[in-house]
Amino acid sequence: MFKQWLLALCVSGFALSACAAPDSTAAGPESTVRKAVLSFAPKVTIDSVKPAPFPGFTQVIASGQLVYVSNDGKYMLNGDVIDLANQHNIDGWADFRKAELAKVPETDRIVFSPAKPRYRVTVFTDVNCAYCRQLHEHIADYNKAGIAIEYVAWPREGVTDAAGRTTQTYNEMVSVWCSADRKAAFTAAKQGKAPKATNCPNPVKDEFELGVKLGVNGTPSVIGEDGTMLGGYMTPSQMLQRLSKGS
Repeated sequence: MFKQWLLALCVSGFALSACAAPDSTAAGPESTVRKAVLSFAPKVTIDSVKPAPFPGFTQVIASGQLVYVSNDGKYMLNGDVIDLANQHNIDGWADFRKAELAKVPETDRIVFSPAKPRYRVTVFTDVNCAYCRQLHEHIADYNKAGIAIEYVAWPREGVTDAAGRTTQTYNEMVSVWCSADRKAAFTAAKQGKAPKATNCPNPVKDEFELGVKLGVNGTPSVIGEDGTMLGGYMTPSQMLQRLSKGS
């Protein structure tokens, strides 16, 4: 896994690490960077390669992680990058998340929305996590604040366990997504009422894998329309304040 080889890097004060990669800039930075990453971690899936927002580096998103690799393929940055002039953390994920989430149709989400929302957020959720339940408990207040909550599935236990059997949470979320009245089944599950077991063609596995691809590592994970990761659980007033700052 990408996380495993990333954790194996020798991280210095600013997370700059040698990557023992080929020096072949003649092929261009993108080709060189791809070869560097794959020579170090052959099994990772590279999802995005583009110029970094600072000179000399290329931004790489692969297997749910974002890193910056020097254009000569020799060094890697792992960690926050601060724009000192504008005093903010550079979010290299936002455009990628926005583009990937745009591919998820509304029919594959469970949407709770006011008639005319001011804001829309995507929430990767699990039916059993405490903070996910707390968020949904106040769904009417989010909607009253003008926020549409668009849920996608992210069973925290994963799709299968070590023995290869589907997990309980995954099965419950499939049953919710396959219910005749998804919203009612979803709300009941958030209240601790297990849904009636059922199955059908559903997006739960794909949405879980999408979350991993987008760097989701817990629930709830709230993502704004622009692809910015807003954080985990927030009260309706906190979420509104966070969204207002970004608009």
